[in-house]
Amino acid sequence: MDNTLLEVKNLKMYFPVTRGLLRRKIAEVKAVDNVSFHVKTGETLGLVGETGCGKTTTGRCILRLYRPTAGQIIFEGREISHLKDRQIRLIRRKMPLIFQDPYGSLDPRQSAGSIVGEPIQFHKLVLNKNDLKERVASLFRMVGLDPNMVNRVPHEFSGGQRQRIGIARALACEPSMIVCDEPISALDVSIQSQIINLLEDLQKQFKGLSYIFIAHDLSVVRHISDRVAVMYLGRIVELTESKKLYDNPLHPYTQALISAVPIPDRRVEKQRQQIILKGEVPSPLSPPSGCHFHPRCPIASPECSEIIPALNDVGDGHEVACIKVQ
Repeated sequence: MDNTLLEVKNLKMYFPVTRGLLRRKIAEVKAVDNVSFHVKTGETLGLVGETGCGKTTTGRCILRLYRPTAGQIIFEGREISHLKDRQIRLIRRKMPLIFQDPYGSLDPRQSAGSIVGEPIQFHKLVLNKNDLKERVASLFRMVGLDPNMVNRVPHEFSGGQRQRIGIARALACEPSMIVCDEPISALDVSIQSQIINLLEDLQKQFKGLSYIFIAHDLSVVRHISDRVAVMYLGRIVELTESKKLYDNPLHPYTQALISAVPIPDRRVEKQRQQIILKGEVPSPLSPPSGCHFHPRCPIASPECSEIIPALNDVGDGHEVACIKVQ
């Protein structure tokens, strides 16, 4: 039985660069360039990479906050990339977003209970105000907040508590999948583990709940993800199970990323070889030809600048976009 919840095929998101009074298009930023992957029911897919690699843009395209330039987004068996705004609202009920900034993502003039209850009211999921109050109180308890706090406004909560409110809001309409856009990067380290554990507990509680977890912290992604997709300059360069990726990274860029993750054991840290990449990340406005990584790759050859590597399965579901990896 196929349990694929989301399938993304050849997704592209190009932003036009304009100039002059008539806003004439002179170039385009290739934020996402031919990205394909799938998410299974109950699975957590991690999207990792440097700032500007296209992780967040991919997530926003899936939610249809951006209209993709090209490609297909198939959610629960339905192609949604070209749906009209009115149609997409019903789809977003099934795949909400947890924002990166717990401070800016909550309306400062609304009470916490009103923020969590708003999507329930919008989609008419309760019959009366008493049912709404009970549903909001239940969501508060699920995320570890006291239901007596429903009348407080966001500035009366800590950063971790605000993110819990954001998670409760995402759960309000009983979603199939949640897009988590760096949900812990703005929090203290001590709070980050609490939020990660909460997300894992909720996934166990809501059978079949899937996550797309966008982050740049590789150690966090390793902990929470079933599979991980590594992005570089708008493309996926490696995609496999989390354990395989960290134990045996095959793409040179992934190897460099893994080597930069600090290890608590000083003896192991001294013995391992850290890969230092040369140069800077190219601009998506004018990306390199062929493989986007070839100007910085330690094993690049002349053909790397000519051939665009496809994301190929090199064995046991381990997909790599590199002509040097067989």
